[in-house]
Amino acid sequence: MDLAADPFPIWVIVIDYVMGAAMWTLIGRFGMNIFLPETSNFFFMKFFVRVTNPLLRCFAPITPKFLLRPMVPLYVAWFFYMFRFYLMPLFLGYSTFGMLSFPLESDIARIIYDVYNNLRGYF
Repeated sequence: MDLAADPFPIWVIVIDYVMGAAMWTLIGRFGMNIFLPETSNFFFMKFFVRVTNPLLRCFAPITPKFLLRPMVPLYVAWFFYMFRFYLMPLFLGYSTFGMLSFPLESDIARIIYDVYNNLRGYF
């Protein structure tokens, strides 16, 4: 299986995967917070809060105080997105990666596509 990350050096892939995981975890916390409070005993919410609290503390000095508390994870996720979509290509010499060409998301989309095509043959 050819992965979208193949043309990139390994250090680019590692940085993108780590930043992508952080970004999606922050977005997950925001989504879970729509339905549950941060103090919920639900294990997914506990995981999201435990994993993202250090990131939120790190970005606290540049987080505007007027933001509603549940919106802060989405605001911090935006920084990860901006770094991945604009700064990484700039540093690497690419104009832009393009839509859905982040290595992490492209690899996940390709795996889902392959699983779907394999399952389609059974039905």
